[in-house]
Amino acid sequence: MKESRLHKSILNARVNLIFYFITLALSFFSRKIFLGCLGADFVGLTSTIGNLLGFLNLAELGVGSAIGYVLYKPIYENSHNEINEIISVFGYIYRKIGLIILAVGLILGCFLPLIFAKTSFNLGLIYFAYFSFLASSLISYFINYRETLLGADQRNYVIVGYLQTSLVIKSLVQMCLAYYTKNYYYWVIIELAFGFLFSIVLNKKIDQTYPWLSTNIKKGKLLFKQYPEVMKYTKQLFVHKIATFVLSQTSPFLVFAFSSLKSVAFYSNYTLITDKISGLINNILGSTGAGVGNLVAEGDEKKIKKIFWELTSIRYFVAGTFIFSLYHLIEPFISLWLGNNYVMDKSILILILANSFIMQTRGTIDQYLYGYGLFSDVWAPLTEATLNLSIAIICGYFWGIEGVLMGPLVSMTLIVCIWKPCFLYSKGFKTSSWSYWLTLSKYFLIITSAWILSRIIFKSILTINPASSYKLWIIYALITTSIYSIISFIMMYTFTKGIRDFSYRMIKKIRR
Repeated sequence: MKESRLHKSILNARVNLIFYFITLALSFFSRKIFLGCLGADFVGLTSTIGNLLGFLNLAELGVGSAIGYVLYKPIYENSHNEINEIISVFGYIYRKIGLIILAVGLILGCFLPLIFAKTSFNLGLIYFAYFSFLASSLISYFINYRETLLGADQRNYVIVGYLQTSLVIKSLVQMCLAYYTKNYYYWVIIELAFGFLFSIVLNKKIDQTYPWLSTNIKKGKLLFKQYPEVMKYTKQLFVHKIATFVLSQTSPFLVFAFSSLKSVAFYSNYTLITDKISGLINNILGSTGAGVGNLVAEGDEKKIKKIFWELTSIRYFVAGTFIFSLYHLIEPFISLWLGNNYVMDKSILILILANSFIMQTRGTIDQYLYGYGLFSDVWAPLTEATLNLSIAIICGYFWGIEGVLMGPLVSMTLIVCIWKPCFLYSKGFKTSSWSYWLTLSKYFLIITSAWILSRIIFKSILTINPASSYKLWIIYALITTSIYSIISFIMMYTFTKGIRDFSYRMIKKIRR
């Protein structure tokens, strides 16, 4: 990749890393306060409302992703006029979508008494929280649509910096109000107010970053027909977005359907941890996404494949370390953080981590499919969504949370792990995928060997009970994670070219 792409990727990663440690500590502390002062039922209520509103965002149709892809070429060519036209078209489309979401949101609001019939909260609070969350989600469609340019230009660090600062301040205010007042309404009001505050600050920063950016919604309506590729990719991405929604939004809702709001809160304690760490990894490694799009636009096939294996190898190394560490550390941490009664069955943890591993390792394939504009396999997300829901509902009925989690595991294994690489190699790289599967089998063998060897080593030298204190937990975490990561890295560096190339690239960057 060019120096500019690498520099922006590192800057994105650096900003994400700084805010990660700040928000991670704050999230666990605030979670404990919210559960203690507002109750598990209220936390489960807000989580469920969030998932309901996630369904409404299907109306976005994948327009944002399509616009991001269309922007790669004009950004590479530094064509300001074309960028202004595309963002104007985007603003016009997003305003229409925002009105649709508002209308559907009002209709869905009529069914809240049925959806939350089993809860003890009064309808006034439920409606207040629902419409406050709905208003917050609409901000992106009416005000924040220009932030897509920052993402396509590899300037996600701007969005992350302002968003995370806003979230930190918001959490601190909510914690204080929850602790001293225990008032549900204050918590929701702050949630809404900071959504508007973030929007104002972000748009001012966009004006500073791109002083030449001039968008016009009315002009976007006139220019709409001049960019037919936007609708072409939007139609394809809409179907892909359905699968993404089913994967990310329905599990907590089905957990609620087959158990209770309290179970949603217990389950979300685990996913809070996995999502926070996954979010960090995705933000750091995902910061190369726009760079991959620009790389594909250049057309250097040798460099494209070389970078592909660099990114794939580092993802498997990081994902292996992530899963190994959480398997040994998450249960004692929850015992220390919230208490032993919040620890769920080991089978639930294994299924959560299996799904997380696939989500972590799929990143490079997704980036390259996006970079090539390969969205035409619309049958794949439809199949994935159907499998996901069918298996989750049937198995959830018989086995509860474990059954629900089987849905995404089976569907992702078949579509994400098997089909997507074949599609990329066939339509993007235009070569056989056998080399991919051979290299991938080597990665799995390394991860498995490193896992077994690490377990043998630290079980023979460690007698620490990590659930007895935070100090011992930290010591245990440092030792176990270090043992695995060192063994895994040495093995991958020795047996895979991708990790060696990535290491050389980083060393050259540090020397400069």
